[in-house]
Amino acid sequence: MRTRFAPSPTGYLHLGHAYSALTVGQIAAEFCGSALLRIEDTDSTRCRPEYDAAIFEDLRWLGLDWPEPVWRQSDHSSDYDATLTTLAARGLLYPCSCSRRDVAEAGATPGWDGLVYPGTCRSRPMKDARPGDALRLNLARALEATGPLPAFTETGPQHAGTHQPDPEALLAKIGDPVLRRKGTGDPAYHLACPQDDAAQGITHVVRGADLWHATFLHVVLQTLMGWPVPTYHHHDLIRDESGTRLAKIAHSRAIRAFRDDGMSPADIRRMVGF
Repeated sequence: MRTRFAPSPTGYLHLGHAYSALTVGQIAAEFCGSALLRIEDTDSTRCRPEYDAAIFEDLRWLGLDWPEPVWRQSDHSSDYDATLTTLAARGLLYPCSCSRRDVAEAGATPGWDGLVYPGTCRSRPMKDARPGDALRLNLARALEATGPLPAFTETGPQHAGTHQPDPEALLAKIGDPVLRRKGTGDPAYHLACPQDDAAQGITHVVRGADLWHATFLHVVLQTLMGWPVPTYHHHDLIRDESGTRLAKIAHSRAIRAFRDDGMSPADIRRMVGF
C-alpha cells in the first residue's frame, strides 16, 4: 500500500493541509503502508522557493516524515510532454486560445470544476497550434477510445462504495479539460496528478472531498494511457466558524502563525480532530 501527500508551494500550509497530511499518514499506518511526499510545483507563476522550504519545515514540525528522495513535478516536464505527444498522435488533443472571459461569453454552463468549455476551438488541428495555446483533451473522442470505463473503489466518508464514471455526465459536467495551460505551457493538474500516481506506484489516493469529481476524469486518463486505477479516499474538509473551506486563496491562517503564537504540534492535531 502506498499513498501520498501532494501540496503545491503556492502559499504557506494551513490547518486544512495539516488535516490532510495527518489523514494520509494515519491511513498509511493502518494499512502498514508508506506515505510519500510529492511537491506539485508545476504552476510556474505562483510557486515560490520560500513556500517550498516551508512545506518541509511545517510537516517536520508536525512530526511527519517521508521516504527520500521527494518527487517534484518540475523534474518531470519531459514525461508530461511525452504523454501529450502520445495523446496528440491519437487525435485526442487540440489547441485552444480561449481566455476565461471568452469561455464565459460563449455561453458556457456551470459544471463540476467551473464552467464547462463550449468547444469553441475543438475543430482546430494540432498543426495550427500557436505558442502560448492551451492544449485540451477532446473528451468525446477520448471516451470513444476508452470504451466502457472501469469502476473505482472509494473509501471516503461521503461516497464510500464502487463507482463507474458515466460518459454523459463527464461530457455535461466536465467537458474538454485543459491538459497544458495557456501562456505558460505548464502541465495541468488533470494530467500531472494521475500520471505521477502511476509513476510512483500509488495504490491509494488520499485527498480532499473538493477533488471528488476530478476522479472521474482521472479514470479516463488512466484508461487512455494504460495506467492503474488506484483506490480513492476523499476526506472531509476543515472549515472555519462560518463554514468556509480553508484554502490558501482565502488567506487562511498558516500553520507557522499558530506555531509563532506558542502552539505545539499536539495543539494543531487536536484543532483538526486528531
